[in-house]
Amino acid sequence: KLGITFIYVTHDQEEALTMSDVIVIMKDGQIQQIGTPEDIYNEPKNRFVANFIGESNIIPGEYLGDKKVKFMGQEFDCVDENFEAGEVCDVVIRPEDFDRVPLEKAKLVGKVDSVVFKGVHFEICAIIDGMEFVIHDYEVARVGDMIGLSVDPYEIHLMKVKKEEE
Repeated sequence: KLGITFIYVTHDQEEALTMSDVIVIMKDGQIQQIGTPEDIYNEPKNRFVANFIGESNIIPGEYLGDKKVKFMGQEFDCVDENFEAGEVCDVVIRPEDFDRVPLEKAKLVGKVDSVVFKGVHFEICAIIDGMEFVIHDYEVARVGDMIGLSVDPYEIHLMKVKKEEE
């Protein structure tokens, strides 16, 4: 609007997302990712970026080819294609991207471990096959409840796994 370019350094992720046209994420003096706030949030390039900007559930997976990925013993449709069939990948699902569904329609079923009311939503931690998942939902759950989850293909983001992370 003013025709002025400025660099603003912050560790406040919300501030960076709301004030910026372009964000540069750095770790130990090395650039991890450059992109718009939407790209950084929705398409993180690695675990550091995914965890630095917002909360993330990061799950080991395997790309099956033809826009399909397997994780937690289940096959899911996805939108990513830049992987080889059989390639190990990290699956990123943001807590707000899970849908709670009846148990009989669920791809994933977990046991509620904790529930925290955050004002706008409930933060639900559920254990699925020994792994903790964070889910944001408007409906309350109770500790000990079994909950069913599904996720839409466009909410599943795949990331390349570096050799040292395998």
